[in-house]
Amino acid sequence: QVQLVESGGGLVQAGGSLRLSCAASGRTFSNYAMGWFRQAPEKEREFVARITWSGGSTYYANSVKGRFTISRDNAKNTVYLQMNSLKPEDTAVYYCAAQGPGSGSYYYPISYDYWGQGTQVTVSS
Repeated sequence: QVQLVESGGGLVQAGGSLRLSCAASGRTFSNYAMGWFRQAPEKEREFVARITWSGGSTYYANSVKGRFTISRDNAKNTVYLQMNSLKPEDTAVYYCAAQGPGSGSYYYPISYDYWGQGTQVTVSS
């Protein structure tokens, strides 16, 4: 089991920045690739970003590329999502998730084994 706890969400004006954190406990954190997803009201959960277990490769949704940065610190068992130039359409509950080896395409929520409870991000215009 891996337990994930997100923090850092809040209310910010358009153009502002937030940094989300996801603290992991349980099984060896460095064994897992980590992803961030988000879900807006009445919409499906969508992929935002992913980072490999070593941090050597990162992947982003087109909608956030160039504005968001995913990173991880395996010594602290934490993954981060730096969000800059926020837009009202970024408003959603943001979830971090852990993906074990061979779990399928990183783009789909079903490919992730463990999830946090989510943190609300609200961007006002």
